[in-house]
Amino acid sequence: MSYGVFAGYYDFFTANVDYKTYAQRIDKIIRSLGLKRGSLVDLGCGTASLSCELARLGYSVTGVDISCEMLSVAAQKARLSGKSIRLINQDISMLELDGKYDAFVCSLDGINHLSGIEAVAQTFSRVRKYLSRRGVFIFDVNTIYKHRHILADNCFIFDSDRAYLGWQNDYNKSDNSVDITLDFFVPQKDGGYSRHTEQFREKAYPAKTIFEMLDKCGFRVIGAYDGLSESKPNAKTERILFAAVRK
Repeated sequence: MSYGVFAGYYDFFTANVDYKTYAQRIDKIIRSLGLKRGSLVDLGCGTASLSCELARLGYSVTGVDISCEMLSVAAQKARLSGKSIRLINQDISMLELDGKYDAFVCSLDGINHLSGIEAVAQTFSRVRKYLSRRGVFIFDVNTIYKHRHILADNCFIFDSDRAYLGWQNDYNKSDNSVDITLDFFVPQKDGGYSRHTEQFREKAYPAKTIFEMLDKCGFRVIGAYDGLSESKPNAKTERILFAAVRK
């Protein structure tokens, strides 16, 4: 998915996301390991909201995303923030970087957007290749519970003066994936609306599968949390935050 149309409205429709708190949580984990605020790669950085917050904390940030449209918005945002953020257009499962980095992060279900467990494994392996010996990999995933009970086959409506968004989910019980269809209706000067549709799929995996995949790819999990809290995941956790280091 290119997020062609969505890129222009992504920040507007995700205004409820507290990127500052997310960045502080990442920073707390990194600092708890005795690591400095060094080089950091933000995988699936989107419009760079989290990248900018991490840069404000003192990290040297590189943002990677498959969508040129998202990166175009990210470049503008980074420039306005006054922070120097390097942006790279790549598929994170085929990551190619120069040298080693102190930390990697992947937020807001970027891992769920990958095509399948093989792509997840490829991403983990690529991260390990470019992660410094004492570095840390922090990422989150939507859980099966969230896909099955929250996203499910539900429809969500977002209405504003800027655009109207219809969000339709179709849950696939066979693999716990959700097919998501976004219909944007953008007001025109003549009083009418232009319609744009984008579709993508998110896949959820048992936490045990993520643990096993990290182990297989050379990582040791040092923490798994219920979202941005410090609590352990439970049966109704919607998002698990993982922190892993190289074995």
